[in-house]
Amino acid sequence: MSRADVVEQGGAIGADRKPSPLWTFGLFRSELVMTFRRWRTLALLAVLAAVPILVGIAVKIETGDGASAGGGPEGGGGPPFISQITNNGLFLVFTALAATLPFFLPMAIGVIAGDAIAGEANAGTLRYLLVAPAGRTRLLLTKYATTMTFCLVATLVVAVSALTVGALLFPLGDLTTISGTRISFGEGLARALLIALVVAASLTGVAALGLFVSTLTNSGIAAMATTVGLLITVQILDQIPQLHVLQPYFFSHYWLSFADLMREPVYWDDLVKNLGLQGLYAAVFGSAAWARFTAKDITA
Repeated sequence: MSRADVVEQGGAIGADRKPSPLWTFGLFRSELVMTFRRWRTLALLAVLAAVPILVGIAVKIETGDGASAGGGPEGGGGPPFISQITNNGLFLVFTALAATLPFFLPMAIGVIAGDAIAGEANAGTLRYLLVAPAGRTRLLLTKYATTMTFCLVATLVVAVSALTVGALLFPLGDLTTISGTRISFGEGLARALLIALVVAASLTGVAALGLFVSTLTNSGIAAMATTVGLLITVQILDQIPQLHVLQPYFFSHYWLSFADLMREPVYWDDLVKNLGLQGLYAAVFGSAAWARFTAKDITA
């Protein structure tokens, strides 16, 4: 169902203003199709898929002489698990997620969320969407659901790309957890999927923040730039030692806690804090976006 079909169908049932669940699904499907058909979205996904490829090739080149990637004292820092990639390609999944989560993934989410409402206003289609009996609340929830679907797809793109490259360049098999215990490849794969889901859930706060910013302006570019700018600012503030009292409340502070899923037993404390914090940000900025959007004068 295209955007035009949704609006046309909405007009047909506009008299009683009671959209059916099928109509709501049509609107959501229309949003998904529109989002994933855009060249900008495809370019973002391509960049995300390229990160594990570059990391895998770099590790392969670095370890071509038998050295360990970042494993020794002079190996430098680097994302967690990077020293284990040569032993098991599955670790490339964890490394790629750790490498993309601080910036690439949230930046992509910020672009999609920031453009959700402001982009429609800038294109002159927002007013026509509201002609349909969705109501502003239903439309806002559909936009947020679309953004969260992109969160999941983007995270899985990184994970699948990393798994593919890891399987092609490195051996696969049983793996050693952070705690030093051995688990089977099947269990490791299940944990990799769980980690990808946790990473996607870790972006719910950024998605809500971007959606709120998107309701403040009619310029999609301004909304995207502001969201990404706020993301960078929070990341910088999270690294300043003098702000240690405030840092546990930054949405990015517990992002890398997904590594605790590779412990035996799993260490849940920071994971629960992370998910709770994301839920809080989603509730606060989602409510702010709703309050702003329902009271906004739509002129475009």
